[in-house]
Amino acid sequence: MKFKMQDKQNQLIERISIKHLIVGIDIAQQFHVARAVNFRGIVIGDPLTFENNEDGFARLIQWINRLKALKGLDTTIVGMEPTGHYWVNLSKWLYERNIEVVTVNPHLVKRNKENRDTLNPKVIKKML
Repeated sequence: MKFKMQDKQNQLIERISIKHLIVGIDIAQQFHVARAVNFRGIVIGDPLTFENNEDGFARLIQWINRLKALKGLDTTIVGMEPTGHYWVNLSKWLYERNIEVVTVNPHLVKRNKENRDTLNPKVIKKML
């Protein structure tokens, strides 16, 4: 039995519920930018720029927890583009705190960016 790509996409979509906060992060060498949406893609809060170090990661968690409390959400999915090696520390740090992290194919981000937005975090969160 062949597994269709549409079936895989449907499974991924079904995992996201009304209780999810979806965060897209644009990865860079020194500063990352995060944006958040709900399960419908409605933007929640302002974007967050944070440093690529433990203090910055702690700011990200505080921001996520504040948005979850504000909107009554209880689960977080963080998506990021695996840019160079700059995403690895953040991904591991979030994983150790039981936050689900997914990576988005950089080629798909670029293609979607050309078709839609000019801001990577928006494109990444839409692709999630």
